[in-house]
This record gives sequence, C-alpha cells and structure tokens, in this order.
Amino acid sequence: MSKRPFRGGKPKKARTPSPGNLMAQFQEMQQKMAQEQEALANETVTVTSGGGAVTVVISGQQRVESIQIQPELLDPEDVEMLQDMLVAAVNSAIEQSQALAAQRMEGLTGGMGLNDLLGGLGGM
Repeated sequence: MSKRPFRGGKPKKARTPSPGNLMAQFQEMQQKMAQEQEALANETVTVTSGGGAVTVVISGQQRVESIQIQPELLDPEDVEMLQDMLVAAVNSAIEQSQALAAQRMEGLTGGMGLNDLLGGLGGM
C-alpha cells in the first residue's frame, strides 16, 4: 500500500450562506427589480412594418402606446394587408420589449438562476 502525501489542515467545507444574509440579499434584489420595472414603464420601443407604413410604439412593460398608419393604406381593399402588418408590428414590438426587460433583469441578477439565488437550496 502506498502512502498519500500529507497536505495538512482540515478539509474545507463549502460555505453555506446564512438564512438571514440570503433573505437580505433577496429583499435587496426585489427592491432593485421593482425599480427596474418602474424604469421600464418609462422606456419605449418603436417598430415599423410594411416599409414604414405601420409604426407601433410599446413600453418596456409590453403596453402598446400608439399605432400610426400611413393614410395611403386606408384603402378598403387593403384591409387584410393592413391587419397583417399591424399583427407583425405589434408582435415584433412585444418581442423587442421583452428582450429589453430581460436584459435589464439579467443585469440585476448577474445571470444567476433560482438555484444560485437560493445558495444551492433550490435543487433539493
């Protein structure tokens, strides 16, 4: 039997965050998230479709603020095309607004998932 080299000292234990510290960090993050949500309400994303024929402005909280339609599109024979452009513009605006919100929230959490936020307790 071969001997193992002695490295000295006790094996290090993984640091487990204290529940009080976790709660304080969680409350701080909640407060920051609420502030970001308020800030997102004041930001807008503007999207156009149909080569600029339809413009949709949406807030960072996914609320449509305005839809502008070029007057030449108001031909009764083009109603279906106009409806399709509105759907495309609104969906694109929502996607961009969601990306903006996700980017802001990721900045708060530092890319951590729920398991990371709970100090490894989420995997139980």
